[in-house]
Amino acid sequence: MTSTHAFWLAGRQATGEDTFDVSSPWDGRLVGRVSVPTDAQVEEAVAAAYAVRDEFAATPAHVRAAALDHVSKRLVERTEEIARLISAENGKPLKWARGEVGRAVSVFRFAAEEARRFNGGEAQRLDTDLGGQGRLALTRRFPKGVVLGIAPFNFPLNLCAHKIAPAIAASAPIILKPAPATPLSGLIIGDLLAETELPAGSWSVLPVANDKMPALVQDERLPVISFTGSEKVGYAIMDSVPRKHCTLELGGNGAAVVLADWASDEDLDRAAQRIATFSNYQGGQSCISVQRVIADASVYDRLLPRVVAAVEAQVTGDPGDDATDVGPLVSEDAAKRVETWVQEAVDAGAALLTGGKRDGASYAPTVLADVPDSVTISCEEVFGPVLTVQKVNGEAEAFAAVNDSKYGLQAGVFTHDLQTAFRAHRALEVGGVVVGDVPSYRADQMPYGGVKQSGVGREGVRFAMEDYTYERVLVLTGIDL
Repeated sequence: MTSTHAFWLAGRQATGEDTFDVSSPWDGRLVGRVSVPTDAQVEEAVAAAYAVRDEFAATPAHVRAAALDHVSKRLVERTEEIARLISAENGKPLKWARGEVGRAVSVFRFAAEEARRFNGGEAQRLDTDLGGQGRLALTRRFPKGVVLGIAPFNFPLNLCAHKIAPAIAASAPIILKPAPATPLSGLIIGDLLAETELPAGSWSVLPVANDKMPALVQDERLPVISFTGSEKVGYAIMDSVPRKHCTLELGGNGAAVVLADWASDEDLDRAAQRIATFSNYQGGQSCISVQRVIADASVYDRLLPRVVAAVEAQVTGDPGDDATDVGPLVSEDAAKRVETWVQEAVDAGAALLTGGKRDGASYAPTVLADVPDSVTISCEEVFGPVLTVQKVNGEAEAFAAVNDSKYGLQAGVFTHDLQTAFRAHRALEVGGVVVGDVPSYRADQMPYGGVKQSGVGREGVRFAMEDYTYERVLVLTGIDL
């Protein structure tokens, strides 16, 4: 018998009246059964978070930091167990699942460090004009209120960590909603937080059905929404609550630019290997996976066969096998969508260089060339193991190709030239430019987010804390400065 996983309501375990099953996308086996909170239990969690907000805002930094440190250390201790859970519910190969746990360890550690030093303020003399004589302004940051964190399926542990750890560090209560397909990893965080001394009510982990979310989104007691997911859903949330603060981490179709100076055999081998790995890691289900390769004409003919060979060398299969590089997508429907988009491109004249085959929820790593601009895969985020390759003439044309997209999350530029790196930083309409590598690099402490249809706001622990808080000025009068 499979036991039912309780959820976390205001810091304690609870069960509702209904359950749902979590199944492996690899073989369909039952991974776990999860209890669903009732409407009354959701209301209880929100009311508790709202009621505790002043107490939590006054919680000493050392208490919040100790709790975050504890979670970080416990994640280390349970790494293998949690990695196998991620792999089972998400289909992510174990090597990547272990890496995800390691990143979550860092997120909670960074949050503990930031909790100890975060205040966001400074002392400012106001006697720069006669009317400010004897006055001093002190600025501190305070929570905007309870955070509603909505996490996606593709990084079911680490993106939950990116919601909850900065909130606790900034002393903002949080209601965390993990993705319905992958709730078990988020509930693990609840297991670890329950071992700490954080105030009751300051956090909840609620596996709420998606159709119940509009009411939560509209609830005035939840003034901050942090959402990671699809462009369509993210902007629908923002449009429905224009007076709330929304951080949206949405889609992308990441471009890797290979310029003319990246021309040695060693250079091209490295670029091809990095492109192949990071167009297919997580089954391509990453907002910053490589979807587009934009190569200068002078290196294109030497790069392309290397990319195809490196893609074909990716080991596909059982995500529970340590040798596997590429596992299934999150569902068979997701793989069917990718299959449809690739077939549309091929029917329109694209050259299928490798891959292009589906087996249930798995889709073979795929490379396309000569893809028409009008097809879906040229315009949208594929969120699957598919790569398009494009030839351009020169830096200006390459950068224009990157910007010819409604998305702007991150871009990678393979160049050795420092001036080119700075021109890329200035010219590319993205939230991050990675020089000498693919766009898929993310350090969890750096500002992460996009422009255009890739979202608003920034994550990365300190930057999320700034999003969750606001500046409040204290003016002292009659001070001898």
